[in-house]
Amino acid sequence: MYTFGFLINPIAGMGGKVGLKGTDGVLDEAINRGAEPVAEKRASESVQRIREILTTYDREFPVRWLTCSGVMGEDTLVVHGFLPEMIYRSGESTAAEDTQHACKKFMEAGVDLIVFCGGDGTARDIYEVIGETIPMLGIPAGVKMHSGVFCVTPRAVSEVLFAFVDDQLDICEAEIMDLDEERYRKGEWTIALHGLAKTPCEGTYIQSAKMMIRGPSEQEAKEEIADHLAEEIENDTIYLLGPGGTLGTVGKKLGVDKTLLGIDVFLNGRLIAKDANEKELLSILSQHEKKKIIVSPIGAQGFILGRGNLQLSPDVIRSVGVENLIVVSTSSKLRGIPFLRVDTGDPALDKVFAEKKYLSVLIGYHTTALRKIAVPNL
Repeated sequence: MYTFGFLINPIAGMGGKVGLKGTDGVLDEAINRGAEPVAEKRASESVQRIREILTTYDREFPVRWLTCSGVMGEDTLVVHGFLPEMIYRSGESTAAEDTQHACKKFMEAGVDLIVFCGGDGTARDIYEVIGETIPMLGIPAGVKMHSGVFCVTPRAVSEVLFAFVDDQLDICEAEIMDLDEERYRKGEWTIALHGLAKTPCEGTYIQSAKMMIRGPSEQEAKEEIADHLAEEIENDTIYLLGPGGTLGTVGKKLGVDKTLLGIDVFLNGRLIAKDANEKELLSILSQHEKKKIIVSPIGAQGFILGRGNLQLSPDVIRSVGVENLIVVSTSSKLRGIPFLRVDTGDPALDKVFAEKKYLSVLIGYHTTALRKIAVPNL
């Protein structure tokens, strides 16, 4: 019998769609902008998939669940038919201190694994308590997830957990990394390594830590991509420009002051919206027939949707059309990316990408490469 600690950070990811690039210190502003909780839904996807496997294959899952009260874990486990032991009670509102107090209780109880739902900030809060004493596994729900302890999708968590209880996985080290969100909102990408945590070793369902790609030819490659796109830009067409250094170079080539870490809207030679949130994007898109999205994958992880660009919600993607998604990457970054990963949070839309199978990636001036699309469990 294994003992798992299970917790949800209820506010994780709320700043994504409303363009705040995180929730640390800005929860009230996120709520004022219309942000809605997303973590409980993401955690429910993981737990529901565990229940589906147990029911479909009539197999055993020898796990004793320890959790926190209400929305911090208990509600999600109970609704899917599990009977957890509640060992930490939070108040009506939760904070990082609740996560850390819960983890202290998990340590005292001698859990074999902590399964949590949140983002890099949650992973860091947990690591500050447990260090390298207990393995941890993340259900992705944050805006930014650069740490190597997260599964690629919520449903993928179930696959790792079943392999864990079947003693098929070793325990390895993974980087705990986090951005300074205050500087991130100002367009500064400042990431720090906070330590090496323990996590189950699994190369298909668990993401790598974000990789920084630098080299003498990187800027030249970005310039080539920018030259190509500048020639291909169509009049009277809305372009949603995603975050990242490659798109920053594209913005310079187009003669606009693009934000480094936001979603900007380009039309007929100028930016008509900077650092736009989901609501603003949908409003603009509803007024135009021709529209495209340009994104670049996260190094090593390969995510093109669902990490760092949650403003590109399922509704936004459907408004533009999957066929109007343009992916750009330098060739050196792409060499470290075997798959383009998609995690929109909408299974039906993820299936559309899975059925597409491949996407063309612009890697230079009139130069493209094909990469397979990876949508775990589909």
